[in-house]
Amino acid sequence: MSHYYTLGKIPHKRHTQFRKPDGTLYAEQLFSTEGFSDDYALLYHCYPPTMITKTDEPIDVSPKVAEEKMLKHRSFEGFNVKPEADYLQSRKAVLVNGDCHIVLASPMQSMTDYFYKNADADEMIFVHEGTGKVKTQYGELPFSYGDYIVLPRGTIYQIEFNDEKNRLFIVESFTPLRFPKRYMSRFGQLMEHAPFCERDIRTPQDLKTHDEQGDFLIKTKKKGILYGLHYGTHPFDVIGWDGCCYPYIFSIHDFEPITGRVHQPPPVHQTFETDTFVVCSFVPRLYDYHPEAIPAPYNHSNIDSDEVLYYVAGEFMSRKHVTRGMITLHPAGIPHGPHPGAVEKSIGAKETAELAVMVDTFRPLQITVQALEIENEGYVMSWAE
Repeated sequence: MSHYYTLGKIPHKRHTQFRKPDGTLYAEQLFSTEGFSDDYALLYHCYPPTMITKTDEPIDVSPKVAEEKMLKHRSFEGFNVKPEADYLQSRKAVLVNGDCHIVLASPMQSMTDYFYKNADADEMIFVHEGTGKVKTQYGELPFSYGDYIVLPRGTIYQIEFNDEKNRLFIVESFTPLRFPKRYMSRFGQLMEHAPFCERDIRTPQDLKTHDEQGDFLIKTKKKGILYGLHYGTHPFDVIGWDGCCYPYIFSIHDFEPITGRVHQPPPVHQTFETDTFVVCSFVPRLYDYHPEAIPAPYNHSNIDSDEVLYYVAGEFMSRKHVTRGMITLHPAGIPHGPHPGAVEKSIGAKETAELAVMVDTFRPLQITVQALEIENEGYVMSWAE
């Protein structure tokens, strides 16, 4: 996050005495994902956020890789991932490398008896189906269809779903997730040419301070191991906070597409970036308006990036037999483009209602055992029709 925000009660000066009504001090905590060298937030707790009372036996939850190396186009039916009651158990990593994990989840129940913290990765949770709210120590974030929920690594959270039907597309990033640099001023403001602005960012609201002692389980993932850490105080005991590092929501429906007289390249759809991959949003938009324009994308060579496309809704002029929740993987090293007949069919079309999320990684992705269970066999031959 790049702009300053504050919620609740905070002292006039940082690192100074801030006392509770009974005269004892609130406990100040600096939260940052890059030490003392970048954005941070200061949180004020009723109790020190360090009171571990016991630990559970660690559990290995690292992805099980089925194919480390491959060079062919692949497709997976994301909605074939079966719903599971528990949020963490429902998360299935399908494509992974040392920079990110791409995860599908279909949880049926809210998190009620534990909290979760990813100590390794920023999380981008795209809500394909479902509504509810994310509870954090910063406040609450209500979400619905089309929302990107962005959680900096180390954020402690619970998700409360409104019903059992939920579909999530999750990207875990082992480097900080940011807005694209070319959209930002040198002082951190989103500029006029950006396809969204600060007004589109939904910040935490309704800060509830839980001044409670007891047994509070925070399941914490670190290096593929899930640790059960029990704390003696409620993790959401924050009375107030301020800063520039906090969870937020941006809706894909608020992304304003950039169009032109001829077909625009994928970077115009960019929404987030890291040092190791980018995320793009394909949204309903008018097609190119040159009198001889070809709306369908041209064939292009994947030399530097693996391209992952997650199909959300609408018709796609470049692909046949697209289903909701489908994932396509076009690996670096071989070109790809529209399916046969798609180019001619696109000529004369005025607009598209497609909705999709794209992840381009700069290093090759590996395919997990869970991905093979939902693979569309023969996708690589679909250009030979």
